[in-house]
Amino acid sequence: MCALSLSRTRSVESVRERGGLWTYLTAVRVNPPNLKCETLPILSLRNQYSRNFHLSWLGFWVAFTSWFAFSPLVPEAVSSDLGLTAAQLGTTCNSNIVSLCATLIVRLVAGPLVDRYGPRKVMAALLVLGAIPSGLAGLVSSAEGLSAVRFFIGILGATFVPCQAWTTTFFDKKVVGQANALAAGWGNSGGGFTFLIMVGLYNQLRRDGLSKHSAWRAAFAIVPVPLLLFTALLVMVFGTDHPAGKWSNRHDILAAHLDQLEAENIRASGPANEVEKKDGAASKGVKKGSDDIEIAVFPANEHISGVDTAVSEPLTLRSIEHAFTSPLTWLPMMAYFSTFGFELALDANLATALFSLYKARGFDQTEAGYIASIFGLLNVFSRPTGGYLSDVAYRRLGVPGKKWLMLLLGFLQGTFAIGLGLYIEGRAHPSLAVVIVFIIIIAVFNEAANGANFALVPHCNPNSNGAMCGLVGACANLGGVIFAIVFRFQPTPIGKAIWLSGILGAGINSVLAVIPVPRW
Repeated sequence: MCALSLSRTRSVESVRERGGLWTYLTAVRVNPPNLKCETLPILSLRNQYSRNFHLSWLGFWVAFTSWFAFSPLVPEAVSSDLGLTAAQLGTTCNSNIVSLCATLIVRLVAGPLVDRYGPRKVMAALLVLGAIPSGLAGLVSSAEGLSAVRFFIGILGATFVPCQAWTTTFFDKKVVGQANALAAGWGNSGGGFTFLIMVGLYNQLRRDGLSKHSAWRAAFAIVPVPLLLFTALLVMVFGTDHPAGKWSNRHDILAAHLDQLEAENIRASGPANEVEKKDGAASKGVKKGSDDIEIAVFPANEHISGVDTAVSEPLTLRSIEHAFTSPLTWLPMMAYFSTFGFELALDANLATALFSLYKARGFDQTEAGYIASIFGLLNVFSRPTGGYLSDVAYRRLGVPGKKWLMLLLGFLQGTFAIGLGLYIEGRAHPSLAVVIVFIIIIAVFNEAANGANFALVPHCNPNSNGAMCGLVGACANLGGVIFAIVFRFQPTPIGKAIWLSGILGAGINSVLAVIPVPRW
């Protein structure tokens, strides 16, 4: 490896002070020994950090256009076209559970694949594989066929694993909470946008003269399939595997990256535009390249942790044993079980529940779908907020700050879910306005907790980052299955299912408080 001693860095706060928020959101500053980015250049596409960030959330976002496409159409369009009876309509909830089970399985597989082949290739492969059953959705003619197609479409839910592993690979621990939460939050907003897109497209196709039978089937061919394949192509053409370049070069980070900088005609510079060579002589007046990239070492007061030097390694029996016997593995897994698992179940059932609850007042599928989309759309704001607050907590309190924030948010989500469930169950005609307010509050705490969770994940088993993302993500799907079963076997309206879910969520986050975490 090429040895190079570099001048001392400034903190993220200093970057902001020197160039302001604009610099923080456009310029790249990378930090040895991992050469991860310690700024968040989301307003630029001129460097690999920015491009990979945007490709990570985009891949996850487009997955929702198929993964959640059935949910807003089932209450009216799909059920009437397939001629489902009231009993058979209940099987649509079973199809939600089947889809979540498929995602659980594929996430468990995707995690180790990320550690072996890198997140870029795994993301592209999942998008292509998911496009196949999406294209076959139009052939569904029965409740059983609906469940079968949704099972294979569930492959797309695993795109969350390379999404989070990708941003963790490229962004430093100082900003990884924000990077992971923004990517996941913007990606998760695809669930909300899918409700709007599919309902709007279906209604337009009906106005254009298509029958119910043809309209919802055409909607699948028009939106999900082309988006999935096109995004997979973007990922492979414009994405990169690792700050070192190829995934196989990840053990030779500095040397490989300096070669790449030279190839791109970018100069590495310290805060004073000065880079010290191996013999101690300084090269004065080194100019920044067009990507405004700086490389610098840690300041004297920097807290060094295993995250700084960790490199993703293929799974072995020993690493599997270590992961499953470590409380640090179970802490984010069970917390995500209680938060994102609840979000998955609510996303899948909310439109149907609202339609059932208010259809006597002239409520239709379109209104139910639009209101249900609120929960997913709030991910644009709520999940990044959780990641940002987690990074703030880390700078002041270390890893324990991330843990306590995550658990507090999860507990508050459960508390407000209990309140909503009791409100619905206790009234013959619950106010729609009150229900919407509860949905918004629950969504904010739920999604902020999810953002805080994946700010903590990089500190847990950092040498198996992909596998860790897969385990945590799969546990969320297990939670989604459990919560979906609660919804499936509770009578409508769904008040009891919601408050039971709230008790489960608040209880889990309370119990997890006893698990210790490292200081930094």
